[in-house]
Amino acid sequence: MSWEKLFSQFDPAVLALIEKEAKQQHFAAGEIIMRTGQYIRSTALILSGRVKIYREGPEGGEFLMYYLGPGQACAVSMICAMQSDTSEITAVAEEDCDILLIPLHLMDNLMKEHRSWYQFVLQTYRSRFDEVLAVIDDVAFRNMDERLSFYLRRYKEKTGKKQLEVSHQQIAEDLNSSREVISRLLKKMEQRGELVLHRNMIELSS
Repeated sequence: MSWEKLFSQFDPAVLALIEKEAKQQHFAAGEIIMRTGQYIRSTALILSGRVKIYREGPEGGEFLMYYLGPGQACAVSMICAMQSDTSEITAVAEEDCDILLIPLHLMDNLMKEHRSWYQFVLQTYRSRFDEVLAVIDDVAFRNMDERLSFYLRRYKEKTGKKQLEVSHQQIAEDLNSSREVISRLLKKMEQRGELVLHRNMIELSS
């Protein structure tokens, strides 16, 4: 699918400006796209692949915020770029990704003169805000077994796959837990018939 079809909500003038001035960049799986403390000079539109957005703790821990997929944009990069501020999150390519980088001067123009871009930015803010609220609810009001179940369902929704290629260690880091706790809870879920465990892969039953 062409990027124009992926972002078909943009009017022709916006598409033409992006075609002229934006830069497409490829990131390999595991590559850092944006680091905490980095100045943001552009915002990112996801063309393919999947990007994980997380916060880093003072002692090196990770707190998963949300995932981005094709047709989505990073709200944090939009805010930081427009305010000439540094990023407070880290973005990493979960899979090989192609990303369209929109430079700051173009964003200013699009926001002022093109309603389809303005509406896209507002919808991006709203969508990411709703996802962060879901994470906060998950942390504040659920036990770890409920959080794990929520995490797996969310992972499935974002990838569209029942086979989740993720290690117990990665889940533990995303949920700010330990690998031992996650492995024990996954084993219980397997015993209940909710999933099947494979090496570095979890197959959901439904």
